[in-house]
Amino acid sequence: MLKIGLTGNIGSGKSTVARIFESLGVPVFHADEVAKKLLLQEEVSKDILNKFGKDVFTNNLPDKKKLASLVFNDTEALSYLNSVIHPRVRHELKEWFEDHSNYPYAIQEAAILFESGFEKEVDFIVFVSAPVELSIKRVVERDGLKTADVEKRLTHQWPQDKKIGLSDFVIQNDENHLLIPQVLEIHHKLIKK
Repeated sequence: MLKIGLTGNIGSGKSTVARIFESLGVPVFHADEVAKKLLLQEEVSKDILNKFGKDVFTNNLPDKKKLASLVFNDTEALSYLNSVIHPRVRHELKEWFEDHSNYPYAIQEAAILFESGFEKEVDFIVFVSAPVELSIKRVVERDGLKTADVEKRLTHQWPQDKKIGLSDFVIQNDENHLLIPQVLEIHHKLIKK
């Protein structure tokens, strides 16, 4: 079984691309969703409470919005949170790939695939590219964030050009190219490998 990394910067449309792959019967591990669930584990919650205090909690649970507001304005805080979450995501991913080893290929979808070192866990990488202005607009509309907040989050992600150079496949999600034909082309290539 091939292990595929699917990534793209915030607002690129990688989740939409992941859903297209899923509609083709390809299993997809949503790393960002797994990370959010891990925040609710008792051991993780204790680590977050000990490091950041009660201010990032609501109803005795880590509040994702409060936590995001903190870590995206403090590089050290972001680094700490990643050190708590990433090893656990990596463990879950390893087990998940083993559980899906009967498929020709399976996908790990992750926003910060490169930044977190997860590119070492996969055989091929698919990068979803979108113009920065369009990505920002999508996130503002989707999450109700301010443009400045989205721009701040983008500073914590590698530039698209760098990621494109490290990727095996690039999908253009710029509203000028159809997504499904691009996904189908990659799907057929991966099935044949």
